[in-house]
Order: sequence, then C-alpha cells, then structure tokens
Amino acid sequence: MERAIVLIPALNPLPAIVHFVEKLNTLAIEKIIVINDGSEKKYDAIFEQLLAEGCVVLTHEKNCGKGRALKTGMDYIIKSALRCKGVLTVGAHGQHSVLDIEQVLASTKIFSDGIVLGIRDFKGSDYPLITQLQNRASSILFELFFQKRLLDTQTGLRYIPIEFLPWLLKVKGESFRYDTNMLVEAIKRKISLYEVPIGHAKLRKNSIIYYDEITNHKQVLHQIWVNYFNKDKKQDETFSKRKRK
Repeated sequence: MERAIVLIPALNPLPAIVHFVEKLNTLAIEKIIVINDGSEKKYDAIFEQLLAEGCVVLTHEKNCGKGRALKTGMDYIIKSALRCKGVLTVGAHGQHSVLDIEQVLASTKIFSDGIVLGIRDFKGSDYPLITQLQNRASSILFELFFQKRLLDTQTGLRYIPIEFLPWLLKVKGESFRYDTNMLVEAIKRKISLYEVPIGHAKLRKNSIIYYDEITNHKQVLHQIWVNYFNKDKKQDETFSKRKRK
C-alpha cells in the first residue's frame, strides 16, 4: 500500500477527531495535516491534542471555507520536504471510517493515474429520501453537462496523486464549491476519475457536520449549472476572437 498524506479541513471539530487520528496513525500514512479553519477558541485544546499525536496543524485566523483550507494544506505539502505518492482528503466529523480510508488507499494500487473518489451509498437508511433524490439529481445534471457519470459529486473522501497539486491550487472555489470545481477541471484535463464504494461510518440522527457533504445539494446543482455555462461562455469568447482574426 502506497504511503499518503492525509488532509483534514476542520471547523470546530468534536473531541472524537483525536481518537480518529490515533487510528489513522496505524495505517500507511506519511503525515496527517489538519487545517484549523477559523475554529472557535474553545476548540484550541483539541488542536493541541492533535499536535501531540504528531499532526501538522495549520491555522486560519478566520473561517475561509473548505476549499481554501484544502488549498492551504496542498500549498504546505508542495513547499515542504514531505514525500508521498498522493494526498487523501478526509472529513473531520466522522463522515468517514478508518475502513473507508483503508479501502480507498488499497484501490490506489490499481487506480494510480487519476483521482479516486470514496462514493457513499445514498440508498441506505442513514439518508433521508429528499437527500437521496437531491444527490440523484446532481449526478444526472453532472452527467448531462460534462458527459461523466458520477454517483457522488460531493464526497469529501478523495485520493489525489501528488503531481496534481500544482493545478489543483489554481482551481477556483473557496467553499465546498471547490469539490465540484475540482471534478470539472479534472474532466477538462482528461484525468481519470475512479469510484470506490464506502459507507462504513454511520451518521447519528440530528448530528451537525460542518463542510456539510450531505444537505447542500441545491447549492451543488447551482454550481454544476454555473460551471457548465461558464464553459460555454469561454468557448463563445474563443470563437469570437478567432472570427475577428
């Protein structure tokens, strides 16, 4: 199993993240980088515990959004002396189990040339019917606009080869929109997107997950729409320039 660096964007994380990191340290992980994205002061003790567990903790003085947090981590990796085959982005609030992460890492032995997505099963009882329908709608719209069928466009569990980081830093999006924009840019660059089923982490009823990967599908649909029509606009501008020449 190839060693990887884990990136965890964190906003007001629960104490359980410390135990989660302890488990991650038993895997083939090169380093765990946690980005404190403007968490409240009362969570400082949790980040101190993460430092004690050997994590690198990068801090935003104010909340900048999930996309910016991931870019901060990627920029740190590029500029550091850390060496790895790839980067694994992981949720901070129990969205992903250690078994989920093991499955994605194991799949990179086969899918080493592209981005690996940990795909959640929205048909399970953990997800309300409206969430299932919204996820289905975003998947259909994504396929319609970009000719690529993806079952889960918003999953936060992703394996990214290290050589992709420079162009990923240039992808637009400071919030969760970065997740969608990353996929669109990968398709434009003809980079393979692989899907690996996950779902071993059970969601607790009425739980709050920051950087919500479950209930923001209306905004995801809007972002897919914006990406598509921006693409058409750029193509029209290029065509107009050619005509003027």
